Amino acid sequence: MTTRTIKPNLQSHDDVPPIEMFEGIVRRTLNAGERTSIHEIQITEGCTVPMHTHPHEQIGYLVSGRVRFELADEVKELSAGDSWIIPSEVPHEVTALEDAVALDIFSPAREEYIP
Repeated sequence: MTTRTIKPNLQSHDDVPPIEMFEGIVRRTLNAGERTSIHEIQITEGCTVPMHTHPHEQIGYLVSGRVRFELADEVKELSAGDSWIIPSEVPHEVTALEDAVALDIFSPAREEYIP
């Protein structure tokens, strides 16, 4: 559990610093509470978030663009409006088939992503 003090927070997108996670992949931590966090992920066409796992449950929504999502043993192309849920420790990878923007929500909060 977090040791940060959580208080109500209205956050302006332009006040959130972009962090380059990998080449062509930029993350913004839009907001974070004690138990959840929400992040905007911008992925440039052709770039990949490599196969990985984490202890967090992840729910996501593709705001714009098109991606190829590899989740466990499934590979599927997703388009704007599509969503996903990834249980804890399930391997996954995402490649942008065109420039894309996604929202990811994690529980518990991704402490390593919070400035």
